[in-house]
Amino acid sequence: PAVAATLERHRDLGRDLATAGPVAITESWQHLRSDSAFHAVLWITEWPRSLVYPGFLAPILLSSGVRRAFSLIATPIRSDQAARDIRKKKTEYISDAHQRQRIGQIEDAQQSAEFEDVLQQEADLTSGHGILRYTGLIAVSAPTLDELEAAVSALEQAAIQASCETRRLVGQQAAAFAAAALPLCRTV
Repeated sequence: PAVAATLERHRDLGRDLATAGPVAITESWQHLRSDSAFHAVLWITEWPRSLVYPGFLAPILLSSGVRRAFSLIATPIRSDQAARDIRKKKTEYISDAHQRQRIGQIEDAQQSAEFEDVLQQEADLTSGHGILRYTGLIAVSAPTLDELEAAVSALEQAAIQASCETRRLVGQQAAAFAAAALPLCRTV
């Protein structure tokens, strides 16, 4: 981050691969330290389960005072594997519904909506549309470790506002940072 202002003024700097990144990196259990900053990577483990407006990620992406890089990686799922996963989910929902009916519980709106979503995915797959698995990674950076912890907390709160859940990727910060900050054609 300390080089960002210099790169803005001199467009030729950083083009050579040898000088494009930090000089040194140290990985610890919950963060990564580079030349001028500490970094931590959060993984979006839960996406919204209900319909959301198109800008639902605005609290995460637009919160002020936090330096972050957001990567959304869409991985296509093979159609046979997707069909198998849909059949499994469908069977689980049907058996759960029978169990609830047998013990006298009523089905709530969330369970009905989730089952309808599974049926819609099955219809989409049958009509030739593919299914994607989404992975969201947020690389948070700050000049000090205390500021990093404050920024991570702020982004965790922003994720709650966006109806998402995040988890810090412990023990794998270097690999996660490479996937989050340099996501070009990478798989997760």
